[in-house]
Amino acid sequence: MPQPKRLFLGSVGAIACALLMSGCASLNPAPTLADTLAARPELSTLNRLMTQAGLQDTLRGEAALTVLAPNDEAFKAVPKATLDALAADPARLKAVLGHHVVAGRVSAREMPAKVRTSTGTEIATSRAGDFVTLEEAMIVQADLPARNGTVHVIDRVLMPPVKK
Repeated sequence: MPQPKRLFLGSVGAIACALLMSGCASLNPAPTLADTLAARPELSTLNRLMTQAGLQDTLRGEAALTVLAPNDEAFKAVPKATLDALAADPARLKAVLGHHVVAGRVSAREMPAKVRTSTGTEIATSRAGDFVTLEEAMIVQADLPARNGTVHVIDRVLMPPVKK
């Protein structure tokens, strides 16, 4: 009769091990949008500005978002005076960065003709084969997954329209 006990204990051990392993997966969840931006060296300027604007909590939240993420080269193309003015005006900085955030998960393949940003502005999009443009910017790396959304790396900083 010792064998059935070993078999039973072996089964219990296997179940316990499986439960522990599934628990480990929940301890290391998929990265958030904030984590995804922070992990990519080519997005360091955007990550710094998102932190400066106080948008990290939004990027860590549960709401699904799509971030149109200008890479560092895109920020280098913006005149220094413009970047300095944004740094000095938190509300304007938040508006410019919000112009790069769209509600919901939007894949590059399913990009509609227009997307509405979190600030209420619209961005016209276009497709030519596998290339997707957003106004004057092009998606250079599409569909980076995050637990709470998607990131598309773009090659230009999109400035919101000037309110009159």
